[in-house]
Amino acid sequence: MDQTKKEALEASLAVFPGYLVVGIAFGLLAQQHQISWGWAVLMSVVVYAGSMQFVGISLIAQAASPLQVIFMTLAVNLRHLFYGFSFLQEFGERGFRRLYLIFGLTDETYGLLCQKKLEKRAAPQRLYFWITLLDQLWWIWGTLIGAAVGSVIPFDTTGIDFAMTALFFVTCLDQLKSANTPIPTGIGLISAVAALVFFGPDGMILPALVMIAAGLLGVRRTLQ
Repeated sequence: MDQTKKEALEASLAVFPGYLVVGIAFGLLAQQHQISWGWAVLMSVVVYAGSMQFVGISLIAQAASPLQVIFMTLAVNLRHLFYGFSFLQEFGERGFRRLYLIFGLTDETYGLLCQKKLEKRAAPQRLYFWITLLDQLWWIWGTLIGAAVGSVIPFDTTGIDFAMTALFFVTCLDQLKSANTPIPTGIGLISAVAALVFFGPDGMILPALVMIAAGLLGVRRTLQ
C-alpha cells in the first residue's frame, strides 16, 4: 500500500464506524419497507446521498411522483452545492476522478477533505479520491450487512432514521476539536436555530444556508 492510500485509509477510519452503523440502519429500514437487499445496495452505489436515501425510502413507500422526488432531493441536499464551491480548484479540471469527487461529496467526506485542505498540498486530488472512495465503501458495506440481516431477522426500526443526524452531529464535534476557531460552527448553529424559529422545520434549509454563507463572508478576514 503506497503512502497516499495509507493516509486516505487513516483519515477515512474516522467515519468508518459511523458509516458502517448508519449504513446498517439504512439496510434494515429498506428491508422494513419491502425493498430487496439488491436494490438497497444499488441505492448506496448510485445514489449515495446519506439522509436523502432515508427520505427516498419513504418516498418509494408512498409512491411519490417524480416531481416530488426532485423537489425533496433539492431541499435535502441543496447544501452540497455550497460544499462544491470550496473545492472547485482542488478537484481538478476534468476526468473521471473529478466527476467522482463531485458525486461522493457527502457531509462527512466534506469534513475530512476540509481537514486535509488545511495542509495545502500541491496536488491533493489522488488523496481526496481515495478518501471519498473508502467512505462510500464503508457505507455500501453497512447497507449490505443491514439488508442481509433484515431479510432474516425482523427488527423494529422506529426512530432508526435518526442515525444520520447523530452521525452528522458527531462529525461536527470532531471537526470542531481540530479547528483553529469555533466561529464557523457558531455561525452554523445560530443560523440553523434562527431558520428553524422563523421558517419552521420544512422551510429552514435554504434560509439557513444563506445565513451561514453571509455570516462566513462577514468574518472571512478574521478566519484567514
